[in-house]
Amino acid sequence: MAKKPKNFTGSIAALDIGSTKVACFIARLQPDGGIKVTGIGHQLSKGIRSGHIVDIIEAETSVVAAVHAAEQMADETIENVVVNLAGAGVTSRSVTVELTVSGGSVTERDLADILVEGRASLENDDTEIIHCFPVQYTLDEVKNIRDPRGMVGEKLGADLHIITAPATMIRNITNCLAHCHLNAVEFVVSPYASALACLEPDEMELGVTLIDMGGGVTSMAVFAGGKNLYTDVIPIGGTHVTSDMAKGLSTSIANAERLKTLHGSAVPTSADDQAMIDVPQLGEEDTSEGGNLMPRSMLVGIIRPRLEEIFEMIRSKIEVAGMDAIAGRRVVLTGGASQLLGARELASRVLGKQARIAKPRILNGLADSVSGPAFSAPIGVLEYARRKTLEDRQFGASRKPLPFAFARITQWFKDNF
Repeated sequence: MAKKPKNFTGSIAALDIGSTKVACFIARLQPDGGIKVTGIGHQLSKGIRSGHIVDIIEAETSVVAAVHAAEQMADETIENVVVNLAGAGVTSRSVTVELTVSGGSVTERDLADILVEGRASLENDDTEIIHCFPVQYTLDEVKNIRDPRGMVGEKLGADLHIITAPATMIRNITNCLAHCHLNAVEFVVSPYASALACLEPDEMELGVTLIDMGGGVTSMAVFAGGKNLYTDVIPIGGTHVTSDMAKGLSTSIANAERLKTLHGSAVPTSADDQAMIDVPQLGEEDTSEGGNLMPRSMLVGIIRPRLEEIFEMIRSKIEVAGMDAIAGRRVVLTGGASQLLGARELASRVLGKQARIAKPRILNGLADSVSGPAFSAPIGVLEYARRKTLEDRQFGASRKPLPFAFARITQWFKDNF
């Protein structure tokens, strides 16, 4: 089970343990409620595949290097981190719960009771509940209530969106961080974190699908009415495109990544057959004698099918979940793999929606080099922690302490009201 969350005070540390990179951002809460980034560290990821730790020793090395760089820049040592969760196996569940109102009107404790009941219906040894979002409330015969606190009624119901992850994945990450002398105080799923960093309030309200295209996985979150209604993860990402290119062009992974960045595209052009690209072959890295020239169309022919597969899988999952109409006509792409030329156009065609590439909102103290789509998730984790810090400071002194069963419930108040 995840550890009991602690109040975030002073510095906030966000840790993104991805399949291609490990990033650590340290920030401090400002008097105006904003945050200023004081430390940044990122390192090539090792020992991690599709968000799961497959070699804990190598993973520890990557985490320690990223955290140490951030600590040196911030000139402080951190112990508690909020961790971005971007792994295959994250699932989305819908639960409906109804309870009798304890007093004459609905109180905060009634809302906590109904969420605890919803969480209890899904708790088991195989999964860990990461988020529990209320979609809508009902009170007696009245439906579609956003905030029933203070309203009078007898039967309080709620439709809940619960996000779970494999318990073994959480335990392995927690153990890895413990070996690095770090404590994971909260987990935030990647598409929700990226949404906090990239989406506009109107998009969340009118309906949008956020697609976070990472290295090992592609994750998505559907928003409507300002709520996170659906979340899912596809175990395919940018590294799979690179691997396809390495195999198809008979070159190394490093060269395939370079070619993808410099010349890759998901949309063919009339000039692709004439544009020749030097592709170093495996075992023949020295191309001074002429190299191996291939038309750019070969790259497009490898990249496009893989991206089409990703977007078609997303479309299928959204349709099966009954979220296609709810999600509206808007798609927002972010994550490192979204920067591939033509990804936006291809997503728009396959999904049949308007698409845009999103960079996270600018943070005070954040360098331009770590402000792109590849860093949307850790920036969103900082925003998540900022909101929780303000929530704890606002209510911590005024309300009576709640049992641990209620402790994690406070997170959704700041996200939804």
